[in-house]
Amino acid sequence: MDRLAQLLQFHQEDPEDPFLQFALAVEYLKLGQDTQALAFFESLIQNHPTYIGTYYHLGKLYEQLDRTEDAIAIYQRGIHIAEQIKDFHARAELQDALMQAQGIGWDNE
Repeated sequence: MDRLAQLLQFHQEDPEDPFLQFALAVEYLKLGQDTQALAFFESLIQNHPTYIGTYYHLGKLYEQLDRTEDAIAIYQRGIHIAEQIKDFHARAELQDALMQAQGIGWDNE
């Protein structure tokens, strides 16, 4: 059984598990299935807003899809959540991603 099939089976057994939803989203990204990945990431944001890793990956996916304004908004939302849950490492990563999306990161000088 391949990884995607295993994850789908686990997800069927426990559809509310945010880790499984995140793992499925990442697996779909690896397979180039952006629509499915997007659905899982957006569901996570709605149903598990403190699952902080989602914000970075969803923002990057939005950027790939030329949805820069959505990426900026999701990075900002993630920064706010990271501050609330005191995850300063995630906050720093999201801040860097936000600055790059806005064209003011180190890579853009």
